[in-house]
Amino acid sequence: MKPLKADLMILFITICWGSSYLLMKIGLDTLGAFNLIALRFGLAFLIAGAIFIPRLRQVNVKTIRYAMLLGFILFIMFTALTFGLKTTTTSNAGFLVSLTVVFVPLIHTFLFKKKLENKVVICIMLAIAGIALLTIQLPFKFRIGDLFCMAAALCYALHINIVSTAAQKVDTLNLGILQLGFTGLYAFISSLLFETPVWPSTTNSWMAVLFLSILCTAVGFIFQTIAQKYTTATRTGLVFSLEPVFAALAGFWFAHEIMNSHQYWGAALVFLSVILSSINVKVGRRSTIKNGPVSLDTYTPEFK
Repeated sequence: MKPLKADLMILFITICWGSSYLLMKIGLDTLGAFNLIALRFGLAFLIAGAIFIPRLRQVNVKTIRYAMLLGFILFIMFTALTFGLKTTTTSNAGFLVSLTVVFVPLIHTFLFKKKLENKVVICIMLAIAGIALLTIQLPFKFRIGDLFCMAAALCYALHINIVSTAAQKVDTLNLGILQLGFTGLYAFISSLLFETPVWPSTTNSWMAVLFLSILCTAVGFIFQTIAQKYTTATRTGLVFSLEPVFAALAGFWFAHEIMNSHQYWGAALVFLSVILSSINVKVGRRSTIKNGPVSLDTYTPEFK
């Protein structure tokens, strides 16, 4: 798979996840936090598992271990996000969760001892500026829920980095499916301990859960796992920074929320950061021979 196709797959996931905030709020009207996560990931696992049963028969122990770890990280992430949405504003949550774009390269640098390139730093700064314009509503007040949202961003950045490593070592389709099952299992156990598990009681809740399960979870996380084999963790984080843009568009189309001029500028900056990160700039070094030709070997990509 070419890197462009992988980026387009991640872009499609980002569009789906942009609508997930609205759907989660609908689901939380009748379901507990752990109950919603268990249904979302449990149904996604059953649907994907039923489609790919022959592939799952080839699963190995290494894949299961990675899936258990990734499922646990996703469970912590969605638990933090769900409780964060209950105790802070949507604008604060949208901005703080989008800090994933910063945490991904920082964690990558820490884990693999690699220096951040100047181009990546510029793209991250543009993305954060755009996200701030798009989501923050003044006065910005810090709430306990903001800590939950920051924890969710940190967990997801860790998830992206581990997926990038695991995708080179195990079957990505099996990994993507199994992590859903483990996430749903952890959430179901928590729901039994702290809630009373129930089925959705309204048509809107069922529609929200099914959309979250099929597109946002089954398709989303499996596509992410497969696509990350062919792109970098930092590029993945930058494309995911478009999530608040699509969240704002979903709010405009379905909830009739109007964007102001600052939000339009913010969306433009986020798009610009992703476009710049996808451009491969080749820089040539001067030849040591006066007026001599420059060898093609002296050209190296600045960003991959």
